[in-house]
Amino acid sequence: MAEVKISEMRDLTRIERIGAHSHIRGLGLDSSLEPRLSSEGMVGQTSARKAAGVIVKMVQEGKIAGRAVLLAGQPGTGKTAIAMGMAKSLGQETPFAMLAGSELYSLEMSRTEALMQAFRKAIGVRIKEEAEVIEGEVVEVQIDRPAVAGAASKTGKLTLKTTDMETVYDLGGKMIEALGKEKVQSGDVIAIDKASGKITKLGRSFSRSRDYDAMGPQTKFVQCPEGELQKRKEIVHCVTLHEIDVINSRTQGFLALFTGDTGEIRAEVREQIDTKVAEWREEGKAEIVPGVLFIDEVHMLDIECFSFLNRALENDMAPILVVATNRGITTIRGTNYKSPHGIPIDFLDRLLIISTQPYKEEEIRKILDIRCQEEDVEMSEDAKVLLTKIGVNTSLRYAIHLITSAALACQKRKGKIVEVDDVTRVYNLFYDVKRSTQYLMEYQSQYMFNEVPTGDAEEDETTAMVS
Repeated sequence: MAEVKISEMRDLTRIERIGAHSHIRGLGLDSSLEPRLSSEGMVGQTSARKAAGVIVKMVQEGKIAGRAVLLAGQPGTGKTAIAMGMAKSLGQETPFAMLAGSELYSLEMSRTEALMQAFRKAIGVRIKEEAEVIEGEVVEVQIDRPAVAGAASKTGKLTLKTTDMETVYDLGGKMIEALGKEKVQSGDVIAIDKASGKITKLGRSFSRSRDYDAMGPQTKFVQCPEGELQKRKEIVHCVTLHEIDVINSRTQGFLALFTGDTGEIRAEVREQIDTKVAEWREEGKAEIVPGVLFIDEVHMLDIECFSFLNRALENDMAPILVVATNRGITTIRGTNYKSPHGIPIDFLDRLLIISTQPYKEEEIRKILDIRCQEEDVEMSEDAKVLLTKIGVNTSLRYAIHLITSAALACQKRKGKIVEVDDVTRVYNLFYDVKRSTQYLMEYQSQYMFNEVPTGDAEEDETTAMVS
């Protein structure tokens, strides 16, 4: 009997690309906030992950707002990975805004305005409203098409039922079109918003699950609704304060969110929105969801930005601020003063500091295993051992970069598994920081603007030109 191959069809909902942190799915903590050695793409950094887990728990319970956390550690110790893990652990509902310190200097607006917009992107508003809906299982859809095209509009009947009752509704042209768009057929459980006429497909009824032999993986089965067909339902919308700002400050309304040109927003608009949101909170219509604002390379901010952050954190509606830096004692941008991490002492005093430690050899090995899996590269045991040694002697990032390069070298010789020779070949092709520095030291006289002693400057320049 011939084998029938069924091609798998998949909806492309997002652009799938392998990024530096695409393997991270959470913080890798158990129910008691104890970090597992390797879980959800996270390896090592147990104390930092545990501390981040405590912050996440407090955010979820709405216990803290207007607090700030600093992730401090050497380059390549997983600071951004921990922030990404926090974002994934918080879930879809909690807003998470990400910003790099250097971004503020490339935007066509003042730095304080850009920071204010980032702050308001990280504060969510959960708005509740009651709506009249008709919810039931479709028994039958009858559409009468006119004999002559264009002579008359389509008419039809829709039969809906719940476990207690069954009703027939007359359909107009718009509803017929909406049913056609949603591809509603008998056996589907649907909800119709009475005010707008919007149809939402909730799934297929369990009672009709045996109607078809084959079903797609996206088919969802639900119970037939109980009680009356018409009911009042509470609908919850989640938006960020920034989205409300943009909608109210632009003439094109919500379409301004898609044009991308948000520009500067006036303080009066924000004040009015804050007053309105406060009213909704008192009436029980809305609820504030403080999210997380993550600023990477925080040492890039200048003294004005730090002063603004000091003030902004004292606001009633402030998110949790998570900042990260890999600097030691360095100059505060915009001043001649030095301070730890390039952050002013008064702002540093407000921060809970989480420190990240360099990875151990076995942790580097586990991370390389995860990355090989993520990048779909098959590597021999010996090659992984060599790559781990390279990671220990150079840096983890350099070792990760060699994975794909070694896979391409393997592909070139038509091999299936990456061997030691492939890793050695790309190691010799691409320099790490140490070897590059060593090369510069040896051949620095041949480079432009090399630093030379002032006394022998002219003589050395002539020698360099001749050589």
